[in-house]
Amino acid sequence: SLCAAGEPDLSYRELKELKKANVLHIDVRERWEIDRFGKIPESINIPLGELMEALQMDPTEFKEQYNQKMPSKSDPVVFSCLAGTRSKQAVGFAMSLGFS
Repeated sequence: SLCAAGEPDLSYRELKELKKANVLHIDVRERWEIDRFGKIPESINIPLGELMEALQMDPTEFKEQYNQKMPSKSDPVVFSCLAGTRSKQAVGFAMSLGFS
């Protein structure tokens, strides 16, 4: 299930369209879930338990850790997980840190 602040539930087709517009897709599932169920192409995995720390990292450290440019607070970001609960929490965490 996929979440974005303006659009709480996205379909896979909507996500594919958003990815064409350089939306950062953060998968907040645990690493074992990625290993078991597979990685979503062009997403980065930041388990929910690491997300608050990751979104407050120095941009250089973020790039080294996740091999991706750190999003700015105004960049479009989509969170996903298995059922939608963690991705909704991720949206809340990001918004509490000032992400729009």
